[in-house]
Amino acid sequence: MKFRYHFQKVCDLKSNEKTQAEWMLSTAIGKLQTEEEHLLQLLNDKNELIQVIQTATESTASVSSLQEMQRYVHHLDECISRKNTDVKHAQVNVERNKTFLNGKMVDEKVWLEARDKAKIKFQQEMLLREQNDLDEMATVRFAAKAGRAM
Repeated sequence: MKFRYHFQKVCDLKSNEKTQAEWMLSTAIGKLQTEEEHLLQLLNDKNELIQVIQTATESTASVSSLQEMQRYVHHLDECISRKNTDVKHAQVNVERNKTFLNGKMVDEKVWLEARDKAKIKFQQEMLLREQNDLDEMATVRFAAKAGRAM
């Protein structure tokens, strides 16, 4: 007789939920990385522009071009501020998804351990049945030999 766990569909469901939570975490991490890359690009753009402004102030640059570059630096500062907020939101989302995944992993583990315990119990019962069958066969043989010996 083969082991069949009555709650196997629940185990499968918990495994699928864990897999889905892993995908959600992976997506959240990808989004965080993208946001961080955009932030880094903005910071690099700002640093490059500041270098250009410093070079322009050392040479004979017009006041209007310096003002225009300064307005762009201010715009980049605003973009950096918004991107920092986006990065923080993405980090919160990653942490939320990690917590969710941990819960799903624990839930799956509980059901898998219950299945393993049920399988061990089944195997012990099968061994006991087999031993009882062997004992009964030995008793019948003994009784048959004892009946012939008389």
